[in-house]
Amino acid sequence: MNKLYPLKIDAYAHAGGILTKYSAAQGRSRNMTTEAGDIASNLHADLDYRFRLMDKFEGLVQVLTMQVSLTSEKAEDLAKLANDEMAELLVRYPDRFVAAIACLPMNNIDTALKETDRAINDLRFRGVMVSTTINGKPLDSPEFMPLYEKMSQYNLPIYTHPTRTPSYPDHMTKEDRAKYRYGDINIDSVFGWPYETTVAMTRLVFNGILERYPNLKIVTHHCGGMVPYYEQRIIQHHYLPGNRGTEHEYSLPKDPIDYYKMFYNDTAIHGNSKALMCANDFFGADHLLFGADFPSGDRNNGYRSYIQTINAIEQMDISDIDKKKIFADNARSLLRLPI
Repeated sequence: MNKLYPLKIDAYAHAGGILTKYSAAQGRSRNMTTEAGDIASNLHADLDYRFRLMDKFEGLVQVLTMQVSLTSEKAEDLAKLANDEMAELLVRYPDRFVAAIACLPMNNIDTALKETDRAINDLRFRGVMVSTTINGKPLDSPEFMPLYEKMSQYNLPIYTHPTRTPSYPDHMTKEDRAKYRYGDINIDSVFGWPYETTVAMTRLVFNGILERYPNLKIVTHHCGGMVPYYEQRIIQHHYLPGNRGTEHEYSLPKDPIDYYKMFYNDTAIHGNSKALMCANDFFGADHLLFGADFPSGDRNNGYRSYIQTINAIEQMDISDIDKKKIFADNARSLLRLPI
């Protein structure tokens, strides 16, 4: 076992099709096939296959998450079903799954708040998941403020996941869908998702939500989207006091960039140590969490997303102490894990 990093907590592992009751309620089969082939099906739906892959990496455990907020008429029942099934997995496989992040029925905030309380207090979940856009509404919509207040009080994180779909055109033409599709991957997910994450972060910053709830902890997928790369553009070019417009003026007691640095972020960019260094330089090692976008991040064999991410972290020009934080200590602290 690696003495420097004996534990690796994948803080953002998608539950996927291993939630068989939830998948059946959604009309999806456990043995579903995809355009990417049987391996992707196994990754999403077969626990034994998942465990065999995890065994290739010493000390690897997962935090189970969903991928979207639920907003249909059956959202409440589906959220409870998904959360109950994740809770069962935590009990059955404590050496594999160390925590779960709750799925919420975000079509009704009162129902979402009740499910938040149930998931955290009764099921012992360690956070909640929200999509970056919910029924077409941005995350700084007034109706979502009670959730931010509640999670600030719980001192547990809100995970975000981007939500742009292929039906979102890439530019203003007569096209009605994103182009250049391969399977279920195209411009909307490769580039649109990091952009959606960046928009959500920006709206949370300039609405003042992180100022009003300084204890609020938000985890982004895909390493903070575009924010680390555009640090100087944020600081010097647009968000200076002299550049404030009249229509949507903002008033923040601190520089906007200081609020961006409050976000926590997983490492799910499929490797690339230089890009991770950019995120590390911006957010700091204390705000990065090991995550490989499993199983969605690897449509070929399931092994590559983990090995690329682990290698990229190990190759970062930071101390072993900071690498250990990214691999495990930050998730342990943020989610208050007893491991």
